[in-house]
Amino acid sequence: MLGETIFDLASSIVNYKRKMEASRRRTTSIPRSEDELQKIRIMRATVEEEDPSAKEVDDVTLRRFLRARNHDIPKASTMLTNYLSWKRSFIPRDGGISVNGIRNQLSMSKLFVQGHDKRGRPIVVGFGARNTPVKGNEEMEELKRFMVYCMEKICSRIPNGEEKFVLIADMKGWGYSNLDMKGSQVITPLMEAFYPERVEKVFVAHPPYIFMLAWKLLQPLVDENTKKKIVFVEDKKLKSTLLADIDESQLPEIYGGKLPLVPIQDC
Repeated sequence: MLGETIFDLASSIVNYKRKMEASRRRTTSIPRSEDELQKIRIMRATVEEEDPSAKEVDDVTLRRFLRARNHDIPKASTMLTNYLSWKRSFIPRDGGISVNGIRNQLSMSKLFVQGHDKRGRPIVVGFGARNTPVKGNEEMEELKRFMVYCMEKICSRIPNGEEKFVLIADMKGWGYSNLDMKGSQVITPLMEAFYPERVEKVFVAHPPYIFMLAWKLLQPLVDENTKKKIVFVEDKKLKSTLLADIDESQLPEIYGGKLPLVPIQDC
C-alpha cells in the first residue's frame, strides 16, 4: 500500500518524526528470511530509482509483489512500478473512486463486508446470483471502477501485520445467466497485476450443480496455489467450517453468526 502524501513541514523536529514513522511502516511485519529481506532491499533501491514515489511504499507491499513474481527482482520491480503508475492515473487522489460512477454495480447489492477472521483479516461476502454480466464498453469501464473501489475499501480494513482478506463466495441460485466471461477477462488481469497476494481463502458456499460442472472445466487452468485457497463447503457443514476460521461473534448472521451484512459502500 502507498502511504499518505508527505507534506512539506517547516519544523525539522516534525520532519524527523515523519521519517521515523515512515521507517516504522516499512518494517511492520517484514519477513524474517534474510534472503527475502535482502531481495526486498535490492528491489526497493531499483524501484525508487525508477519511481521516487516508491519511497512511501512499505516493505510488506514490496514483499507481496516480490512473492507474486516468485522472488524475481526485475519482474517484481517492473510489476510494482506499473502498479504505481496505474494507480496515479486510475484512482483520483481527492477521495478515490466516486460512487457516482459505479451506481449500476452498487445497485446489484452483490458485495458486502462484515467482521474479521481469527487473525483479524476482513471478511468479504459476495453473492454470485446477483451479478449481471456487463454489456458494452461503458459497463465494462464501470465494472473496472467498481472492482478497484471495492479492493481499496477492503484493503483499507486489513490491519497492520496482515496482508490479505477472506472471501465467502455465496453461489446460491447462481446460473449461466450470471456468468460474465467478458468481465472476468478484464477483472482477473487487473487483480493479478495490481492487487497480488490479497486473498487468503475463498469459501464457496451453496455451490449449485451447474457451478460445479463449470468448475471442473476450469480447474485444469487454475494454478495449484490458487486451488489451495478455494474451499467448497457442503451446506450441512457450512457453519462449522466457517467457525474453524471465524469466531461466531464475527460471523455474518446469514451463516449462523451475530453480525448483519454491511454493503461495501457503507463499510
